[in-house]
Amino acid sequence: MQLGDIANIKTGLVLSRKKVEIEYEAKATYKLLSLKNIGEDGTFINESFEEFASNDILDDHYFTQEGDVLIRLSQPYTAVYIDKKHSGLLVPSYFAMIKVYDTGILPQYLAWYLNTKNVKFELERSQFGTRIPSTNQHALKSIPIKVPPLSRQKALMELYMLHQKEKRLYQQLIEEKEKLFQGIAQQLIGGYQHDGKSDARKN
Repeated sequence: MQLGDIANIKTGLVLSRKKVEIEYEAKATYKLLSLKNIGEDGTFINESFEEFASNDILDDHYFTQEGDVLIRLSQPYTAVYIDKKHSGLLVPSYFAMIKVYDTGILPQYLAWYLNTKNVKFELERSQFGTRIPSTNQHALKSIPIKVPPLSRQKALMELYMLHQKEKRLYQQLIEEKEKLFQGIAQQLIGGYQHDGKSDARKN
């Protein structure tokens, strides 16, 4: 089974075609999904979305909807699942939008699967371009997809969500430890410098 057998795939909007040239002539302003919003592990890492001033009212199919899967068309070809919180974002042409119509596969599972090493290897094999390697709809449609029973997909996703939660907690702990260390280091350095100045005055 290939990705094209279970989902519709299309690219996002070419922004230059709809970008307003004079700000006050904008007909609408939209929140824009950008590469900086997506981490390499397929999660949202930055909730600050750029604003795009458009010279036209854009069709709904250019925006994220709950249940969509987006995949970056350039390396590292990261895929992300769109939940309710991240619906309504304008999708630029450097992402492909994947809408699963096969009820036998969970979109969350598909996003996870597209981020596996085997899929990334397939995309790297089929990439084109020299300066900025990228992929296209044809290559995406040809990606082989392994589809286990829904019960196993759900179990895997529950395990994956727990794994992601643990990673976030560990990352928070590391950040707090780093702040603690930096604070102690500054205190020690500050105290040393103060003592040095005091010693210099005495001499």
